[in-house]
Amino acid sequence: MLSQLTPMATLATGDLERARKFYEDTLGLSEMPESANAEMPGGVAYQAGAGAIFVYESQYAGTNKATAVTFMADDEQFDKEVERLRHKGIDFMTFEFEGMEWEGDIAMMEDMRAVWFADPDGNIINISTM
Repeated sequence: MLSQLTPMATLATGDLERARKFYEDTLGLSEMPESANAEMPGGVAYQAGAGAIFVYESQYAGTNKATAVTFMADDEQFDKEVERLRHKGIDFMTFEFEGMEWEGDIAMMEDMRAVWFADPDGNIINISTM
């Protein structure tokens, strides 16, 4: 059953070295050993909680206009990560969505808080609390 498998998000990039710099230096993700040992040709895989993110070169990089990856956080993790990313120069996105209110660039909806930002290829990344 799929519910027992570990998910791996896949994100396209037009420049793998630029993407590596962003995912490693800006986001602080670590390359998975399988990726470093060339067991995953064509890209690089990063550990992300119990799952992973695979970044690979593609001519379709940046064409997705919806959220590509969501990181779930508790309130304390959320606050720390948002502040860390701001210090790294990340600009968070805002947009219109029914029922969502904004406190600056942080979305508020009932008990949820969230931010969205894009990687260098335009892949949209989200951090949310629930």
